[in-house]
Amino acid sequence: MTNHSTAAICRTLRIGRATPYRSTHGRSEQYAKADDPVVAAQIREIIRQRGSYGYRRVTAMVNRAFDTGYNRKRIRRVMEMNDWNLPQPGRRRSGRAHTGRIVRGNSNERWCSDTLQIPCWNGELVELGFILDCHDREAIAHVAVPRKYRASDVQELLETAVARRFRASQPVESVQFLSDNGSIYTALDTVCTAERLGLVPVTTPAYSPQSNGMSEAFVNTLRRDYLAGADRSTAASVLDQVPNWIGDYNGVAPHSALGYRAPVEYRQLLQDSQATSVAGPKERTVRS
Repeated sequence: MTNHSTAAICRTLRIGRATPYRSTHGRSEQYAKADDPVVAAQIREIIRQRGSYGYRRVTAMVNRAFDTGYNRKRIRRVMEMNDWNLPQPGRRRSGRAHTGRIVRGNSNERWCSDTLQIPCWNGELVELGFILDCHDREAIAHVAVPRKYRASDVQELLETAVARRFRASQPVESVQFLSDNGSIYTALDTVCTAERLGLVPVTTPAYSPQSNGMSEAFVNTLRRDYLAGADRSTAASVLDQVPNWIGDYNGVAPHSALGYRAPVEYRQLLQDSQATSVAGPKERTVRS
């Protein structure tokens, strides 16, 4: 129109070469793909059973269930189009700095523990105690009782956890056992049981729940993903459901820190990689 090249005009006006080609209408907020209805149907199958999951965990579950390779941006877009995304929770900050790290680099270096009270609709109370590994996040052991927790319940918890992780033997290296300062954890019998089993009891500072943040996060997970829609009519009904909750958390539920794998799947991958690394040098020796 001006008999001048676009490049010359852009240099004169001192604008980028891409500017003349931009649309004046702007980009629409949402775009759609032809197979979005299929993706939406797959998402619907997951969130019908797991309504507390956000788009990241939904992505992991959809890809696992339907053998797909969707990225989380696509799942988030489809969930936004159908108004399925969860509201963003507001976080309360105490202002207290916590510079310590609860997470460990390998399994069986540190375990953490806490208890959760579950009120039933008929007035009964169930208390659930658990032990988590601070690396692979697996709920190693749990004990649920239809009453207040006692030190003897924690001792049973410790013995069950050691038996499951180390069979009949004790750990080769000491394992830290992290808990709060509750009387059930600081009782002499509990401390003696922990030391007899090869564990080193470690307690958090007073009024510092963030120091046992992994246990606190597990409590929130139980409340959000399992207790919210559970049958809590009686203590007996809750006790019947607890093993299924723990089994689902360990074997099915994806965890962001584990690459959106379940703890059992993550531990299996670790064991396979360790077995491969041990077998590798032997194979090279035989070939030589």
